[in-house]
Amino acid sequence: MWAMIVKEFRQVRRDRRTLAMMIVLPVVLLVVFGYAASFDVSSIPAVVAGPQAARAPVHAPFQVVQRAPSEGAAWAQNELRDGHAAVAVVTGARPVVLIDGSQLFTAKAALAALDSASTTFSAGGGFAPSGQPASAPQVRVLYNPGLKTSYIMIPGLAGVVLVFVGIIITSLGVVRERQTGTLEQLAVMPLRPRDVFLGKIVPYFAVAAADLAIVLAVGVALFGVPFRGSYAVFALGALLFLFVTLGIGVLISSVSENQGQAIQMAFMFTLPQVLLSGLIFPLSSIAAGVRWISYILPLTYFNEISRGVMLRAEPIGPLWPPLLFLALLGLVVMTLAMLRFRSYLGPAGSGGGRGGPATAPGAAGAPDPAAAAVAESR
Repeated sequence: MWAMIVKEFRQVRRDRRTLAMMIVLPVVLLVVFGYAASFDVSSIPAVVAGPQAARAPVHAPFQVVQRAPSEGAAWAQNELRDGHAAVAVVTGARPVVLIDGSQLFTAKAALAALDSASTTFSAGGGFAPSGQPASAPQVRVLYNPGLKTSYIMIPGLAGVVLVFVGIIITSLGVVRERQTGTLEQLAVMPLRPRDVFLGKIVPYFAVAAADLAIVLAVGVALFGVPFRGSYAVFALGALLFLFVTLGIGVLISSVSENQGQAIQMAFMFTLPQVLLSGLIFPLSSIAAGVRWISYILPLTYFNEISRGVMLRAEPIGPLWPPLLFLALLGLVVMTLAMLRFRSYLGPAGSGGGRGGPATAPGAAGAPDPAAAAVAESR
């Protein structure tokens, strides 16, 4: 038994990648998610419109990002639709407060601030300390009036499905074929590496698209989640996001020697996207030292697209930054994945690739075993 224990310790010590994940990864996850796991919203971006917008006092936790005295309720609602603010104040005889219900925790924080005993609404249309003359505002929650959790989770879960299929399933499938020797057989076939690469990812692309359609259909039919925007804009965002996840899956498979390593690396890519993308915790509540990670995760931008299109009917114009980021990231990831895949396959018959086949007996430039045996007998 002691010999087996010593052997296992030596094996773990030699597998430095697994050893690092066993020791370093838990510490990193504890530090990162310890700062990220917060539902507290300390700052709520707000816009103010109407005749008294220039002098309307607004106090914490509301932070004015724009004042427009010449604009009205339509402009304020468009600002919420396009994601420029979470709260819009329209001043006038009776102030109106519009709240974006698609930002669930921010909306709840705004309602709590409005209902608190220490904050009232001034007659001029702003938030003022209690004790001043005030008129009760008309509060309206848009896009998610009931503040239902399913309204924000279903669009985000659609992205999680694409992450699961694109990263985890794709990486496992490619590594499994490499372990069974299928990719080495493909290397000797008259196929270009690009054809093999596309042939490998197209089935996963189709499965992910079918899963996405099923999730959306069930979410709309069973949970009553609305789909108010353009199907074409949503499909464009899903297409770009899926290219990113498929590329990451192929990259993981190209650096993993077995399915165990592929699962470990896929887990490292998947868990931060679920917890740091704004799917569960609002981005504004994540510590600044960790928040930068959120802005390099593709799921962060897909959540912005899916919630904007499904809940707020956001047009393609305000969504061009996340769409552009996904397009550029997809181009980079797909290029790297294709280069890694090509270097693994290598040119057929050259033996230069990682999986390049050895020169077959009888081929040009290779010794013929039968001829060598005859020569030796003579």
